[in-house]
Amino acid sequence: MSVDTFHAKSTLTVGRDTYAIYRLSAVPEFSMLPYSLKILAENLLRTENGTHVTADHIRALASWDPDEEPKDEIQFTPARVVMQDFTGVPCIVDLATMREAVAQLGGDPNTINPLNPAEMVIDHSVQIDVFGQTNALERNMDIEYGRNEERYQFLRWGQGTFDNFTVVPPGTGIVHQVNIEHLARVTMVTDSHGEKVAYPDTCVGTDSHTTMVNGLGVLGWGVGGIEAEAAMLGQPVSMLIPSVVGFKLSGEIPAGATATDVVLTITDMLRKHGVVGKFVEFYGQGVAAVPLANRATIGNMSPEFGSTAAIFPIDEVTLDYLRLTGRPEEHIALVEAYSKAQGLWHDPEREARYSEYLELDLSSVVPSIAGPKRPQDRIELSRAKAEFQQALRSYTADPGTDRPHKITPIRLNGHDTYIDHGAVAIASITSCTNTSNPSVMMAAGLLARNAVKRGLTTKPWVKTSMAPGSQVVTDYYEKADLWPALEALGFHLVGYGCATCIGNSGPLPHEVSAAINAADLAVVSVLSGNRNFEGRINPDIKMNYLASPPLVIAYALAGTMDIDFASDPLGYDQAGQPVYLADIWPTPQDVQETIDTSVSREMFEKSYADVFAGDERWQSLETPTGSTFTWDNDSTYVRKAPYFDGLTMELTPVKNITGARVLAKLGDSVTTDHISPAGAIKADSPAGQYLADHGVNQRDFNSYGSRRGNHEVMIRGTFANIRLRNQLLDGVEGGYTYNFLTQTQESIYEAAMAYQQADIPLVVLGGKEYGSGSSRDWAAKGTALLGVKAVIAESFERIHRSNLIGMGVLPLEFPAEESSDSLGLDGSETFDISGISALNEGAIPPTVEVRATRENGSVIEFHAVVRIDTPGEADYYRHGGILQYVLRSLVN
Repeated sequence: MSVDTFHAKSTLTVGRDTYAIYRLSAVPEFSMLPYSLKILAENLLRTENGTHVTADHIRALASWDPDEEPKDEIQFTPARVVMQDFTGVPCIVDLATMREAVAQLGGDPNTINPLNPAEMVIDHSVQIDVFGQTNALERNMDIEYGRNEERYQFLRWGQGTFDNFTVVPPGTGIVHQVNIEHLARVTMVTDSHGEKVAYPDTCVGTDSHTTMVNGLGVLGWGVGGIEAEAAMLGQPVSMLIPSVVGFKLSGEIPAGATATDVVLTITDMLRKHGVVGKFVEFYGQGVAAVPLANRATIGNMSPEFGSTAAIFPIDEVTLDYLRLTGRPEEHIALVEAYSKAQGLWHDPEREARYSEYLELDLSSVVPSIAGPKRPQDRIELSRAKAEFQQALRSYTADPGTDRPHKITPIRLNGHDTYIDHGAVAIASITSCTNTSNPSVMMAAGLLARNAVKRGLTTKPWVKTSMAPGSQVVTDYYEKADLWPALEALGFHLVGYGCATCIGNSGPLPHEVSAAINAADLAVVSVLSGNRNFEGRINPDIKMNYLASPPLVIAYALAGTMDIDFASDPLGYDQAGQPVYLADIWPTPQDVQETIDTSVSREMFEKSYADVFAGDERWQSLETPTGSTFTWDNDSTYVRKAPYFDGLTMELTPVKNITGARVLAKLGDSVTTDHISPAGAIKADSPAGQYLADHGVNQRDFNSYGSRRGNHEVMIRGTFANIRLRNQLLDGVEGGYTYNFLTQTQESIYEAAMAYQQADIPLVVLGGKEYGSGSSRDWAAKGTALLGVKAVIAESFERIHRSNLIGMGVLPLEFPAEESSDSLGLDGSETFDISGISALNEGAIPPTVEVRATRENGSVIEFHAVVRIDTPGEADYYRHGGILQYVLRSLVN
């Protein structure tokens, strides 16, 4: 039932069309809100129903105090959901399973349907098996379809069965680039009871980099797959009205610096400032000078600095981009008229109130890279060589005066050469962050052309690749005649997808891999991505650096991190003269002129003319039919999820946790990649053994990400990252723990199953920023299915904390300034956690009592902070998880 307490409903006429809108001016206090909160305000006015959204919620937002800590809960209803296939496949598996569960509980299975648009882009499955040759794209796509046929058939079934669910087939582009280039509406229009309703485009996505669309003025952010499923089924997102950080931009990017350098600088600034759980909003006179592609690049990195969103308001730059990318003129007119009518149009003279303020003069930005293991660890390029040499000592104990060395002979392509610590084993232009941005992509192409003219070549041990974010990049490279130079340096087109950045870098050449492993070399990858966490990019590579696309090519030419680009040559030309980076770096004028003559609206119109159709491979897939899915018990890709087994309509009361053992004691910055890796499956891991037992050859193991539709693989892959350091063991890396029942070292999966058999609950101890990184719901699903009942950490990243609650796992924080170590916990204790049962009476206890009993009988006691932040989250936890809550609600 719709309610309009503030009489906000009105009309807006644009051209020949009239739209119903909910005017923000109906509540005068909204006028001074930040742009992002105005979008939330409109959302509340439009969805007010007296139950989920009430007049009190609207009043709370109207009285928002930027100086207060967030305390007021609201319910946000996103206009649509976007997904990529790694996280999207388990979403559709869960929806298919929910249909069966609804039927078993006496309901109609067809009630399980997305109520708003749910759009999936298959972009995470392509792996770089073939590189450095002209047919790499076709061969990689053939291999992709061979590996993933079951998954793709399942997704085609979902597209044909579920309402409001569409799939962009493989080989089209990266989800976030497809989102800004085509899927995003900026202003939505829907038909409601015969009238057109216009409202701001908003979205949640099953990938943390959903925030890329913030550059287009669309409020959206990453959520776990389980939250996305609830949003698809009409459940609002429960959230506290956030703090908003105003980030003022001024000046212009200097020559020699790129949008990537701006992003790494902002990431460094905001991570140091502390913006976890907050909105970041860019404002000021400098905003108008920031191209849309740069805005998208900045928005994309929001998860790296920890904010929920990082948004730019709508202005002429937004409209120009919509026009460039082929949006209809009548819709562009609506976006402009609606934004101006609602006070959502950027006015640099009108400054909103913000919770905190930061400022960056873009002219101060210098070339940078980030690494070797976190995107926020920015290094000025002038110090990259020295910083690498210092960091290297943490990755090897080999001797060396300035830095450790281990010269290792290798024969490649019939020639003898050598590699050493710091050799660049992968140089990849990949990921949504940068391949959406013509300024850095053209710079890379022009640098390649200049390098080829001077006779430079890529070092033979470097695996090179080019994986653009959309087919438009291919078109403008062709128009600018840059492919010949890129291919001369080995940067052939290998696929349109996330590729290296998600861990789908593919195997290194056998000779290189063998030499690295035989000598235990600390080699590096350099990629134009947004993630460089340990163990993510390639199992042979220990150190990973993020860099702009032109710098990726520069490092491929150098072949080593041991280079100071200012004083060391990249190589020598045909006359024997040294060639430095400055000699081949394109000028900003050259880059802009190439963009102006090579990027056109027609390219976007052609690429997206029939975006959902797919190629012959996609269209020829055999597709199952029927409103419920017929599960194949022999499938190793898609299996019925276990979350609803034994579910009844009655709630099981929340119980205190007693006699729990520690499954893992972990340090700071444990990412969702550590908890649930996306990359290669090792043959001797529990997941590898499971696949082998089910007749899968090792060459067909594929990745953890591609197997997310099979919970049996994913449970075995939880905490299986090869770089995980479980402090219950000394000097051991990987997915292992100490089993206190057998008093032996075992895989985490084996130990967890033994504890489940003995009916012993488990806890995990963590440090700061627990669960940072990708919005990976399997990091929470796997944790829950292993039998973990609580995670006690110093702090949580936003999405993972929410995901844990969504799976019925209790997130707790140590008291302020305390940690496992400061409290004297070594993980051998038995844990009792009391006080959480207060949730049965509807209250959220601020703390619970934790008693950790040592083996000698002594006790450590402390009060842990309960990180169930809203009544909505408390409901999810009481039901055992968000999906159980939604299912019961639908049946009722």
